[in-house]
Amino acid sequence: MHAANDIRGRIVALVGSILERNAITAEIAPDTRLVDAGLTSMDMVNLMLGVEAEFDFMIPQDEITPENFRSVETLERLVAGQLAPAT
Repeated sequence: MHAANDIRGRIVALVGSILERNAITAEIAPDTRLVDAGLTSMDMVNLMLGVEAEFDFMIPQDEITPENFRSVETLERLVAGQLAPAT
């Protein structure tokens, strides 16, 4: 079982490293819109790949939506849902 704040911390670190590569310094709150923080569509692809590598799962095609990649909060829900044991 992954603690929610652990998931959030790991996602914030991934977003932070992408912003750093782009020389953008932005405070990322859980509800900050990632596009507003400066992430481009290419950055979103890198973020998706980073999330898959970090949490060791493939994001299902139907979950790759702008809504799920809107903020750290929405990504956290996506990851938590994927990591939750199937019932």
